[in-house]
Amino acid sequence: MNAEIIAIGSELTSGAKLDTNSQWLSVELSEIGIPVKYHSTMADDRDAMLEVFRTAANRSDLVLVTGGLGPTLDDLTRELLAELTGTELVLDEPSLAFIRDMFEKRGRVMPERNDIQAKFPAGSTPLPNPIGTAPGIWCEVSRDGRTSALFAAMPGVPSEMKRMFAEQVRPRLPGGQQVIRRLDIHCFGQGESAIEEMLGDLTARGRNPEVGITASKATITLRIAAQADSIDACNRMLAESRQQICATLGDLIFGEQSETLEGTVLKRLAERGQTVAIVDAGTFGLICQMAAATPHSATSFSGGTVVGTALKYQAGSGTQADLVTEQSARQMAIECRESFGSSFALAITPYSEPDGDDGLRKCYLALAGPDICAAHEHQILNDMSIAGPRAAKTAFNMLRRHLLTRE
Repeated sequence: MNAEIIAIGSELTSGAKLDTNSQWLSVELSEIGIPVKYHSTMADDRDAMLEVFRTAANRSDLVLVTGGLGPTLDDLTRELLAELTGTELVLDEPSLAFIRDMFEKRGRVMPERNDIQAKFPAGSTPLPNPIGTAPGIWCEVSRDGRTSALFAAMPGVPSEMKRMFAEQVRPRLPGGQQVIRRLDIHCFGQGESAIEEMLGDLTARGRNPEVGITASKATITLRIAAQADSIDACNRMLAESRQQICATLGDLIFGEQSETLEGTVLKRLAERGQTVAIVDAGTFGLICQMAAATPHSATSFSGGTVVGTALKYQAGSGTQADLVTEQSARQMAIECRESFGSSFALAITPYSEPDGDDGLRKCYLALAGPDICAAHEHQILNDMSIAGPRAAKTAFNMLRRHLLTRE
């Protein structure tokens, strides 16, 4: 069995909102061994929706639809499913009674237009929605006279969709012939292409487990997906690939699954009974925010100082260019550590002015601690949207690598 997910809403195609439903449903289906082959997102347009519904019915065994079940004129999902199945919409009295009761509990009178939410294609099954006014729809769509595609239409509201899927849709799904399990491994310190070259055949297409590589704000993630006939077999395959990757990449790896670089650093400091403070004149407070948001910040983050890029951290006069030096970065880190009484301190100088035709900038990063006071130049790429995260992660990585040498 293969699946397809369709997300409906002009707010999604316009960019006003993100389609998080499809991502969540793909993960849920993979847990029961049903691979998702297609994602479609469309506006509330009748012709576009009907075309995508028909295409999905012909190429996929299971089609999950989110959105388009409201009471307004642009909510077309139920109407188009009726057309697709060659049936009429019929009123379901229990669903209508439930919707009316929900309005009464809220102290409101149900608008007449909401009657449409209790109408379903003849022969379909209403899917109760205990926390909303939009029931779902379960139906079969014939595609060649012999086989049918299963359709489940659910609300677009994530909380309603997730509960309906768990309680009404998932129990109706046949289990896949194979189990799919996933593992994410995160790296920092090399680029995407360099890591792929290091891994060699591990990233080859058609391999099981499959190892994909993605980059996000300078973090490289290896996404491992194993398919087998049992959970134990999947786990063995994941463990074997993990061992090979760790042996190849070594300390480029900083964490797995939902772990972040800054989170692993502050966790390690907490385990050692140590702390870090930060002075930031380059990322506009981003590095301090990243540290403060980690689970171990209460015990291992002493605090931070955000310095305007036009100001000098230490007393005295000077231009901004005077701050963008290795010596200035070291001094910033030393004074920050003394000020907060922390075990370590990280410092980021301001960015330099663009240099030459390529517009490249630089800053300096520094680490001060009981047995270290180091600084190095950090190049700022032209894409300023990742300049801050990249500089912040590089600073955290300085401390991470230093702690590794002290284990």
